[in-house]
Amino acid sequence: MEVTGTYDSTVLDNADLFNDPFYKRFKLRPRELKLDENISKTYNFPTFYGDVTVMIGIFLCSRSKAKKMMLHPDIEPVVMTPGKSPVVFSCYIYNNVMGVAPYNEIAMTIPILVKPKINVPILPLLNDKAFKEFGYYVFSMPVTSKENMIRGHKLWGLPKVVQEIDIFEKDGDCFCTCKEESGEQYFEMRVPTTGTPTEFDVSSYLYSRLGDDFLQSETCFKANFNVNKYMKQLLVKNKPAKPFLKLGDTPSGRLLRDLEIEDQPIQTRFAKHMTACFDLPNEGFKPPIKF
Repeated sequence: MEVTGTYDSTVLDNADLFNDPFYKRFKLRPRELKLDENISKTYNFPTFYGDVTVMIGIFLCSRSKAKKMMLHPDIEPVVMTPGKSPVVFSCYIYNNVMGVAPYNEIAMTIPILVKPKINVPILPLLNDKAFKEFGYYVFSMPVTSKENMIRGHKLWGLPKVVQEIDIFEKDGDCFCTCKEESGEQYFEMRVPTTGTPTEFDVSSYLYSRLGDDFLQSETCFKANFNVNKYMKQLLVKNKPAKPFLKLGDTPSGRLLRDLEIEDQPIQTRFAKHMTACFDLPNEGFKPPIKF
């Protein structure tokens, strides 16, 4: 999808598209946001997403390199094996967004524990509800919509950048590509569209920094994913016959290359027609760290 660099003062009237029982769990609240000197809009939150196509790749990377990306010394990347942490690439086609035009997005995240008493390997990913400090740190978030980039910056302090993102299916795989503003491609990920059908109904937290505030925001989604697990990668490092991830030699590509991401993922997921929502920062959150 090419970049959408324009927006106006109108809010897309598409509430009728969000009738799934999933959305009835949440109470919408209005919030006005000044996009620029001339345009303000009133959106409803949490933001509802419908008919979402999503592809996810979970890889291992250098824990020490991931640690250097953290916002604060008391934020720890989750440990998978000695010296290794997970990095997650979640690529979305948001076909329906409440009040906003459709767009594509990539959330590049590292699972974290915020000021943990102990960093237990693997368990936070298997049972995140048992670890109140668990969540995801977004270190990069390309998006095809300038309006959404502004929302991300002003409401959550998310590192959104407007870039061209294409997501498409071919020969049993789904591909996501992303380009620098210059037009040079720096990211390509492939995941199989088939796999073991698995139902997900998940809520978790994203952590971000807005000024001197450390924020916690809830994200929720529900979908039937086709899942492939490659857990032997934790013990034996394999090089896949077909690459799952290609990173270019560009500024954004070098940021990813510096993480020393392994060739073979430990898990991939693919789904269509996902329902999801993302809320404003949790007002009752008491940050355990300060900047």
